[in-house]
Order: sequence, then structure tokens, then C-alpha cells
Amino acid sequence: MTMTDTPPGSGFTPTADLSDVHPEALVLAPLLRDYGGTPRFQGLAATVRVQDDNVLVRTALEEPGEGRVLVVDNGGSLNCAVLGGMLGQIAVQNGWAGVVVNGCVRDVAELARLPLGIRAIAAHPRRSAKRSLGERDVPVTFAGVTLHPGDDVYADEDGLLLLPAQR
Repeated sequence: MTMTDTPPGSGFTPTADLSDVHPEALVLAPLLRDYGGTPRFQGLAATVRVQDDNVLVRTALEEPGEGRVLVVDNGGSLNCAVLGGMLGQIAVQNGWAGVVVNGCVRDVAELARLPLGIRAIAAHPRRSAKRSLGERDVPVTFAGVTLHPGDDVYADEDGLLLLPAQR
């Protein structure tokens, strides 16, 4: 798809076109799968760093999303899911455009029905711990790039890309 193939009024520019036009764009390694009901999404990044604990993920998603994308760095853990159907519904209710998880999700069938973009490494049936450990609004590094709060995140069928915010 090219910029001219994008439906009028969609407000979304494909990642392939962005990659061609913006040499400063950072492309995440293709490690994350699509689990949401919205394959294309874009928004400013909000970040959370956790370790097998989703309390801060929930806290962030309970706030107004205002079209942002929550980027969750769970260290690539395959031990448990840090996002599931309940948190996905909270994200939708609060206006989040998407959630990108360096880790696992669960309730995959439910997530696929939500009008929310979701990318994650894998699905896992086990829920996370509830210890309230982690950090918010910090740079996170995974899939070969460092994402900062305020970076512009784009996701579609071709992958994930970010345009760094002016610092």
C-alpha cells in the first residue's frame, strides 16, 4: 500500500511510507505479533517498565489514553501475561489507541474483538504478579530500539515504527 492507497480521511500513514520518507524513523525488529482487533494504530508513547507484574500497566490504562500507545517493557518475559481481556477493555474505555508489550498477553480471543491495537511477543495463560513494582514514563529498550515517552508509534501489517520526539 502506498500513501495514495490509504483510504481518504483515515489519518493513518503506512509504516512502509513513513520508513521511506523519514530516515530518522526507528523500526522495531519483527518480534511482536498482532493480538488486537485493530491492526493499524498510531499514537504518542507512554511507557511502563515492569517484571512479571501488571499493576502499573493497569494504573496507566485507567488514565485517559487520549489516543496514546502504552509501551510495556516486561523484559521479553515468557513467564506470564501482563495484559489480558479486562485490561484491554479498560484501555478501550479510556481512549488508548494501542498497547505494545515486550512480553505476553492472554485472553487472546477477547483481545482480538476489541477496537484496540495490540502487539506482543506471545500468548500465555498465567496472570502476572500484583506487587506494584516497576517504573513509568522512562525510556524502554527492546526489539533493537529505545522508545521514549512522547515518541510517535506507528503499527500496521508491515510492522512497528517510531518517530522520535524532539528532545
